[in-house]
Amino acid sequence: MTQELTVLIVLAASIGFFHTLLGPDHYIPFIVMAKARNWSMIKTGWITFFCGLGHVGSSVLLGLVGVAFGFGISKIEPFESFRGDLAAWLFIAFGLVYFIWGVRKAIKNKPHKHFHYHSDGIEHNHEHKHTDEHTHVHHEENSKKNITPWILFTIFLLGPCEPLIPILMYPAAQNSILGMVSVTIVFSLVTVLTMLVVVLITSYGVNLLPLQKLERYMHAFAGAMILLSGIGIQFMGL
Repeated sequence: MTQELTVLIVLAASIGFFHTLLGPDHYIPFIVMAKARNWSMIKTGWITFFCGLGHVGSSVLLGLVGVAFGFGISKIEPFESFRGDLAAWLFIAFGLVYFIWGVRKAIKNKPHKHFHYHSDGIEHNHEHKHTDEHTHVHHEENSKKNITPWILFTIFLLGPCEPLIPILMYPAAQNSILGMVSVTIVFSLVTVLTMLVVVLITSYGVNLLPLQKLERYMHAFAGAMILLSGIGIQFMGL
């Protein structure tokens, strides 16, 4: 391995790590949805893994197509920018819709009291939620649980990994297949692993917090956080 290739691999690993860590959209959606949807750690990990794979895989494919047809960075960047805008607006739309649904669900499931009066003059009351009375699984709730991972996967598939293309183009310009393969593998591995580590560690910590009183607001909170992630991408360049 040449010194130049070593530097390139270290650079790819560093950029992949910091790009993921400094981009809250890479992990916040999974953390909040895992809590709101009561995903297990295993399910959370698999969803994060496949979304991360789609995220880097789409940019790798685009970069390889650019190399194959001799396109420069200047010709690929506008398409990557369009993908970035599209992914951001999808985050915003999904977060907004989910937030509204979450607020509606929280209001609907507000605990309330029932008063009971007996013929002997004794009265008592008890507090409950309507969800407590319906222990069977609703088709609507199931469909939302099933479709949510696919929505996240689609958004991450469309979302570009902007730093990868310039790194990939350098060894391509040097006609170094080894360099292209090495950069692609290292960048992809570091990006996906960083996503997994941050999501799983944070999710574990969140599960330890006493949030029982806030459970009915978790869907609204999840939607708000995804909405803010989309706004951060689109308007703040996160």
